[in-house]
Amino acid sequence: MKSNSQTPVSGDLTTKKPNGKDVVSSAEPMKRAGQTGVSPIVAVSGDPKSKKLNGKAVVSSAESIKRAGQTGVSPVVAVSGDPKSKKLDGKAVVSSAEPIRRTGGSCANAVSGELIPKKSNDKAVVSSSDEVLFFKDVKFGPQQGEIRFRLIHFWEARNAHMKILIGLEMILIDGQGTVIQGFIPPTRIDTYLPHMVAGSLYRLNKFYGSKSKTVYRVAEQDVTIAFSWNSVLSVLENSPIQFLEDRFRFYSFEEFEAVCDLKGDLYDYVGHMKLVNEQTLSDSLVLDEVEIASSRRILVHVQTHDGPVMKLYLWDKAATDFCVKFKAQGNTPSVILVTTVNPKRFGGALSISSLSSSRVFFDLDVQPTRDYLTWLGSNSDVANRVNADIVTKAETVTIGEIFSYIKQEGAKVAWFECTATIDDVMVRSAWYYIACGGCKTKATKGPTTLMCKKCGKAEVAGVAEYLTNISVYDNNDHARFVLLCDVGRDLTGKLASELVESYFEANESVGDDAMVPVPQALVDTIGQTRKFVVKVSKHNLEGKTQALTVTKVLPLEAPVLEGVLEENVDEEPADERDEAAGGTMKRNSDGIESGETKRTKCG
Repeated sequence: MKSNSQTPVSGDLTTKKPNGKDVVSSAEPMKRAGQTGVSPIVAVSGDPKSKKLNGKAVVSSAESIKRAGQTGVSPVVAVSGDPKSKKLDGKAVVSSAEPIRRTGGSCANAVSGELIPKKSNDKAVVSSSDEVLFFKDVKFGPQQGEIRFRLIHFWEARNAHMKILIGLEMILIDGQGTVIQGFIPPTRIDTYLPHMVAGSLYRLNKFYGSKSKTVYRVAEQDVTIAFSWNSVLSVLENSPIQFLEDRFRFYSFEEFEAVCDLKGDLYDYVGHMKLVNEQTLSDSLVLDEVEIASSRRILVHVQTHDGPVMKLYLWDKAATDFCVKFKAQGNTPSVILVTTVNPKRFGGALSISSLSSSRVFFDLDVQPTRDYLTWLGSNSDVANRVNADIVTKAETVTIGEIFSYIKQEGAKVAWFECTATIDDVMVRSAWYYIACGGCKTKATKGPTTLMCKKCGKAEVAGVAEYLTNISVYDNNDHARFVLLCDVGRDLTGKLASELVESYFEANESVGDDAMVPVPQALVDTIGQTRKFVVKVSKHNLEGKTQALTVTKVLPLEAPVLEGVLEENVDEEPADERDEAAGGTMKRNSDGIESGETKRTKCG
C-alpha cells in the first residue's frame, strides 16, 4: 500500500531531499555504486533522517550496516524480540539465536541458530526448520517456520472505555493473496514499530499462532500471527512472488443489514457520496475543520449503485484522513471506500461507522474505487435518482398506514416513525428477561450456572433487560408494541436491572424464585403520548405476528437524535428483536424459561 492511516503509531516515514537529491526510504533497497554481485542492503531502522549524499546511499546511524568483505554473502539487519540481541561498536548485531545471511541477489534468510547453515556450490542452505509457510498452513501454538507477507495496515488497539493500549494490530497478506490478522503485544511494540512501513514486504521467523478474536474481526482466518519473545522481523527483498497490495471484503446494504449490531466480522464499503456533513457535493464544498476537530466526526450520506442511501460516520483518525485526502484532491471526489466498518442502527435507520482499523480511499486511490468511478460515469442518472435527505430518515406514518404497508406486495423490512398514546402495559407476559451480561442475548440455564450460546461461555453473569409489551393507539387504530433492552429505558428512564433489584430490596422476605410484578415506572407511562420508531420485521411480513418492535422512543416534542457512535456499544440486542416481535419468550424453571419472570441470577 502506498498510503497508510497516520495513527499515533503510523508506519509512515517522512523522506527528505537534501540538496535536491532523492532520498531512499527505509522501505526501499539501497545498492552500492559500482558494485555487482552484491545484494542490496535495506535499512529497517525506520529513521526518517537516512540521506543520500554525493550519489552514495547512507544508512541511518541508528541501524548502521557494514559489509564483511565477502562477495555474494553479506550481513543484513533483522529485528529480534529476543532481549539478548546486542549492538557492539556501532554495528547492528542480530540475536545469536538468529544469524542472518544473504545469498547472492536473493532475499535475506533468517536461519535458526541451533542449526549450522551449510554451503553447497557456494550457496547458503536454509534449514528445513525454517520452512516458508503460507497463511493457510499456519497452526495454533508456537511456530518455528517463516512467513513472508506485505504489511497492509497497522493501528493501535485500545480498550474502548479505559483507552488502555492493548497492542498493535495489523492486516497482512501473503503470496497466495490470503489475508490474516497480526498482533504485537504492547511490551514489544517499541522493538518492531520503528522498522514497520505500511505497504512494505517482510519476513517473520518464529511466531505464535493465536486464536483470532470473534468480535470486530478484520480477516477470515481463525489464526492470528502474534509476535513472540524470539520473533525476528526483516525486510523481504527481491521476492520472486508478486504480493497483492491489498484485498477488500465488500458488503452490500442488505448484507450489512443482516449483520447489524452483531459486532462480528468487519467488512468494507464502497459507493458514492451524496452529502458531506449535510452539504451537497460540489466544487464549492468546504469542510469546517474546526467543527470536525471538535465533534471528532464526519457524517457522509452514501449510496451503492441504485441501492438505499445510508449514513456513514467517520470518527477520529478516519475523519482526519477524510479531511486531508479530500483537500488533496484536485476536484471534489465522488467515490468513497472505507474499510472495516461497523453496521449500527440509529434513529431506526441503518448506519455504518468507522473503527480504529478503518482506512479511507477516494476516486483513484485503489482499483475498486477506480472501477466504481467508471460505473458512476456511465450511470449518473441511476445514481442521482434518490434524495439522500429523505431516504435516510424514518418516514412518519400512522399505525394504520404501517399495517397497510405490511399487506403490500413486495414490502420489505423497513422502519417507520409514528406518534401514539400508551393505553396499557400488558401484564399477561413477563416484562423482562434474563440476558447474558456481555451480549444481551437470552441466557440459558446450565447444570449450575447461566450459559450464553452466542458467546459460547459456560458461565455468564445474568442481567435483567426489558421485554415489555404495551398497547398503543392513535386517532384511528390500535397496535401492540414490544420494547427491548435500552428502548425500555428510553420510556421509563430506568434500567430493568435497577427496577428488579429495587423490588427485591423492598421485599427482602421474597425468595429468588418470586415473580417480579410490573413496576410502577412502567405503569406511570400509561396515558403518555410518545414518538416511536418501529421496525417492520420479517415476522410481520410473513404474517407470524402483528406486534411491532420499537427501536427508539422519544418525547413528542423532541427531534429524532442521531446518537453517538461508539465501539462496543449496543443500541438493542441483536438476537432478541425478531424473537420479541413474536410476543413470546421461553423461560426455564429458574426464572429464565418459566411462565413467570423471577429474580436475576448471576453465574
